[in-house]
Amino acid sequence: MTPPSRSFDGRHREVLAVAADALPAEERPEPGPIAVLPEADPTFVEAVEAAGGTVAPLSDETRGVVWLAHDRPEQFDEVISAHPGIGWVQLPWAGVDAFADSIRDHDRPGLVWTSAKGAYAQPVAEHALTLALALLRELPTRIRATSWGPKIGASLYGLNVVIIGAGGIALELLRLLEPFGVTVTIVRRSTDPVEGAHRTVSADRLDEVLPEADLLVVAAAFTAGTDKLIGARQLELLPETAHLVNIARGGLVDTEALVTALESGAIAGAALDVTDPEPLPDGHPLFSLENAIITPHSADTPEMIAPLLAARIRHNVHAFLETGEFAGRVDPAAGY
Repeated sequence: MTPPSRSFDGRHREVLAVAADALPAEERPEPGPIAVLPEADPTFVEAVEAAGGTVAPLSDETRGVVWLAHDRPEQFDEVISAHPGIGWVQLPWAGVDAFADSIRDHDRPGLVWTSAKGAYAQPVAEHALTLALALLRELPTRIRATSWGPKIGASLYGLNVVIIGAGGIALELLRLLEPFGVTVTIVRRSTDPVEGAHRTVSADRLDEVLPEADLLVVAAAFTAGTDKLIGARQLELLPETAHLVNIARGGLVDTEALVTALESGAIAGAALDVTDPEPLPDGHPLFSLENAIITPHSADTPEMIAPLLAARIRHNVHAFLETGEFAGRVDPAAGY
């Protein structure tokens, strides 16, 4: 990862999307040396040491692991399998789908899994708002235009917004949307109210709220249960004037169904920072559609997230060594 730019120091706060309640003493992992893997990036070694942790090469004495790669699940699995003394693992991204099999297979009492969920909420929510405004203002059409053309575009003010998910990104997006006077429906696993939303409905009621959506934002975790959560039926339920933004995981949206909906005019437009497959192959139809925006999973660039991940690491090293108040804990059964 790229070292943090000074221009970002202090500009973003770490958003803790989940409560950092202390684990009971008997459930806390045994403190000990921490390995920063696969390579000991100096930025994150410094974060561990700043919180009082000891960074050491991987060995039988290792008790904590900070894993910085998102594309080496086999190597990660080997590390966890070969070192049963590990009691805490920090993962680099909010989503842990790349490590889901290892987390499920190696979960055991005394092993705490934490991710970056919530830590990158600000830049990702900012990107979601950017994409939504670009769609509403017809920027895909205008960027491609070679002549003056008609006055087109819509305002975000007062629209009905449906957000799937209630994690840190959704909470931050709610704050960003507040000045626009929108009506927000949150769709989540439970019906527990979400501060800032006008209503919260359970995931089994998703189809009921889609016909009211002017803007649909996908910000949920990707699990076996949410694979292609937005498919042909859901896209048909949206109004023809609706726009879709996905800043979560590409697999939450059925790509083939989305292309069909965009080509037919079943929905007005879509903006995707994540795709299925990813990266999206050169020449894919989504790149040429005038009502689509594709950004290359750049809602949280390395420059943006490095200081935020470092803050999460410092917090969790302190929890590992002293308090037991881990932020971003992963539920192995739920997969996030």
